[in-house]
Amino acid sequence: MKTTSSESSVSAVNASRRHFIVGSASIASGGLALGLSASWSDRADAQAAPNVASVAAGDTEVTAWVVVKPDDSCVIRIARSEMGQGTRTGLAQLVTEELECDWAKVSTEYPSPGQSFARKRVWGEMSTGGSRGIRISEDYVRRGAAATRIMLVQAAADGWKVPASELSVSKGIITHTASGRTTSYGKVAMAASKLTPPDPKSITLKNPRDWKVAGKAMRRIDTKSKLNGSLIYAADLHFPGMLCAAIKACPVHGGKLVSFDGAKTAGMRGVKGAVRVNEGTVAVLADTWWRAKTALEKLPVVWDEGEYAKASSATIAASLRAGLEETGGQYAGRVEGDALKAIAGAAKKVEATYSTPFLAHACMEPMGCTVRYTPERAEAWVPTQNGEASHTALSESSGLPLDKCEIYKMDLGGGFGRRGGQQDYVQQATAIAKQFPGTHIKLLWSREEDQGHDFYRPISMAKMTAGLDDKGDLVGMQIRISGQSINAWVNPLAIKEGKDERQVQGFWAQPHDAQWGYTVPNLRIEYAMRNTHVPVGPWRGVNTNQNGVYSECFMDECAKAAGKDPLEFRRAIMKNHPKHLAVLNAAAEKFDWNKPLAPGRHKGIAQFMGYASYSAAAAEVSVSPKGEIKVHRMAFALNSGHVVNPDQVAAQIEGSVAFALSAMFYSEVTVENGRMKELNFDTYRLLKLAEMPKVETVLVPTFDFWGGVGEPTICVVGPAVLNAVFAATGKPIRNLPLKNEGYTFA
Repeated sequence: MKTTSSESSVSAVNASRRHFIVGSASIASGGLALGLSASWSDRADAQAAPNVASVAAGDTEVTAWVVVKPDDSCVIRIARSEMGQGTRTGLAQLVTEELECDWAKVSTEYPSPGQSFARKRVWGEMSTGGSRGIRISEDYVRRGAAATRIMLVQAAADGWKVPASELSVSKGIITHTASGRTTSYGKVAMAASKLTPPDPKSITLKNPRDWKVAGKAMRRIDTKSKLNGSLIYAADLHFPGMLCAAIKACPVHGGKLVSFDGAKTAGMRGVKGAVRVNEGTVAVLADTWWRAKTALEKLPVVWDEGEYAKASSATIAASLRAGLEETGGQYAGRVEGDALKAIAGAAKKVEATYSTPFLAHACMEPMGCTVRYTPERAEAWVPTQNGEASHTALSESSGLPLDKCEIYKMDLGGGFGRRGGQQDYVQQATAIAKQFPGTHIKLLWSREEDQGHDFYRPISMAKMTAGLDDKGDLVGMQIRISGQSINAWVNPLAIKEGKDERQVQGFWAQPHDAQWGYTVPNLRIEYAMRNTHVPVGPWRGVNTNQNGVYSECFMDECAKAAGKDPLEFRRAIMKNHPKHLAVLNAAAEKFDWNKPLAPGRHKGIAQFMGYASYSAAAAEVSVSPKGEIKVHRMAFALNSGHVVNPDQVAAQIEGSVAFALSAMFYSEVTVENGRMKELNFDTYRLLKLAEMPKVETVLVPTFDFWGGVGEPTICVVGPAVLNAVFAATGKPIRNLPLKNEGYTFA
């Protein structure tokens, strides 16, 4: 691996770091920019990390999205990050579909944020989160591929002096049927690269119903490298002379570093020194990470734990409960009719309070990255969900302009929202690297540091109240959520007049993203913001994974109070939501809802919407007298509008089951003396393979919108299982995780 650094040979856009941060949000990420002139083959920094966009000798960049090699193989540029969700393969399928190249000859590479910045953001937005990797970029990626195909075909037509309309192309072979002549992409790529690209808006894309590569269960591009161990993760990187850094932050969030005694570790084998990273963090550097970590554990450190040193789960819970009961301070997100009056006059009243805890991301690869700093240039090798955010963090932390910084994106060993907007690990590594100019500094957090200094899924509670008439029909419902605001931590400008609509995700009236799928004649939805000292951020499914539990478990409680089947109870209030109803019916059909189960088996069902996709699930469980729960099988239905790779969609659903069941049964991070308690997998348990149920999936795309896949179904896993347990025991479960309620996995 080449490890030297060089200045960029491409002049950068004249923009300040702050201007870029603000201005980039206004650049239309959906606009296609076809970059044709720049070549990166002579850049040392393009070779400094695996899988970085470059053009080797003999290769031709036809457009910014596609490089064609002389052997007719095609390299597809993927601007989004890959963290196991399959976005790289899905986007490559979409490009291949419109490009009409040979899938067997396709490979991929990452364009770097620095390259994109130097080329006026030619690859658009690089953020990968919110199940947006494909759905937000599919249009301009497909148009870029189609434009490339048009240029290649035109180059062949020009060479043969025939109209392009007389040519056809399949798997990278261009044919002139009338004369029988053929040529290949590799032979015409250079001529094509000199043509003027067509207007992207003029291009007619293929009908998804006619797809031949996209829409099919193609094998993932990255499977082989993961199986044979050749894929390089950030934790695997090694450079000659590299130093490894282990880090420790104040155990109480918001606390400060007072002092440390580096002399106590100075004589330890391989140790190069202890340094202050920022006002709340210290690091030890050594020639290996384990030596750095061992020395850090022996480093005397004095902390100022600050005003939150006495905070606990109990004090936080009391604050949330107050938010459920207060008469002022909360805001009403939706007011339709008069819910309070309808409930007061109802024949029967149903009321329940639910709670969900802080959750850690628990990525298999803890936070970390490698940074090399000199006064002239800063480079970072980062497993990031947002390359541009990492680029900005490197620039801000190093004090160098964006054109003097570069990010080499690595595949992530897990993300789930943790490696997106929060770039603390990049900032820390850069701060350390500035104290060792010219040396590669590889920072890797310990598991305890990763668990103790996460941006957690916010804690919340919900008080649900409903009124039923004498026929058992819903006449009114009040939903009040009390909890911590993600935006208060990561995007304060999104909070308007104290309102954070993000926290009632899934209860929205508006269609297209996270609409509540029920019609209740009188409805009131409220949110009481109760922020704590614990930092929070997006966690797979963000707020739908909590709000789905509140909504769907309460629907079953209402159905029981009404004396009705849970499926039929839902159907009656979903007539104005045909797409929600369709996936509910599809899941019920896949599950054989009306078919009797074996003795001792019970069923539950749920539906919810998130990330512009409609999902539903049904679960079959058994519960022993000792409270041992066995989840035997689950059936899912998903309408994501389009399906790029059905096998990947099924895999994402199965992954959401493992993620959600872990959270439902075991996972929580509690607070004691201001600090997080569950710091490793001995106390923060994850699902075991033997505990995974059978999962069946039916996809019901309607081909009229683009929805997400990675996060939507997580919100229906928990409530479907919890409702089945409710059916089995007659006792609703309102507080998670289940281990605290006396339940275990069978």
